[in-house]
Amino acid sequence: MSGHSHWAGIKYKKGLEDAKRAQIFSKFSRLISIKAREKGGDPETNSELKMAIEKARRFNMPQENIERAIKKGTGEIEGGQLESLLIEAFGPGKIAILIEAITDNKNRTIAEIRHILEIYDGKIASGGVLWMFERKGVIEINQQEVEKNKEELEMLAIEAGADDIKWQDSTLEIYTKLEDLNNVKNFLEEKGIKIENANLEFVPKEEIKIEDKSIKEKIEKLFEALDEHDDVQNIYSNMQT
Repeated sequence: MSGHSHWAGIKYKKGLEDAKRAQIFSKFSRLISIKAREKGGDPETNSELKMAIEKARRFNMPQENIERAIKKGTGEIEGGQLESLLIEAFGPGKIAILIEAITDNKNRTIAEIRHILEIYDGKIASGGVLWMFERKGVIEINQQEVEKNKEELEMLAIEAGADDIKWQDSTLEIYTKLEDLNNVKNFLEEKGIKIENANLEFVPKEEIKIEDKSIKEKIEKLFEALDEHDDVQNIYSNMQT
């Protein structure tokens, strides 16, 4: 399996100014609401909702905000009608991109994302991108935050039922089948392992290497601009990191 190529912009915002906090909480609220709407508002029986809540809490999202988002999703309180979007696109250097968004206005969101892509020599694709990716469970563990060496963590991941593992500096990325994500996560947590992130993600089947520095810079600016859009949740590409 190729490596992980997920532009998890929200992860890198931990150290930014409080002015960004409202946007981050808004994105989490949308994610929590739609997960609650899809499979119910009880995180104990809705693993995807539970993971969304855990992620929001790591950013100190207030409990009242979380509860309100759940109630909007289940219809207990009024809220805008949200829907999930998966937009296929090509970017600079002909990289393949998948953009996950949650919106209350599909046409507006698509038009705005199309405009951002065009600024950076990208375009929305009419298919031909999704097949380049596989849907996988991805668990991230920061080795510096657990009392295990790299070999011990690798053995635990294999014992837990990992499909594949990969190191990105001090972060161990564990790949699982979709249906195994929650079991692998629970196994590791029972062993006292702190999970940095656990999500269902799109993993590229093969990656392409971009050598041109100017193209790399353009891709990064594109990803930053997409991540700044209120509706965008995740960005995946097949660019080698």
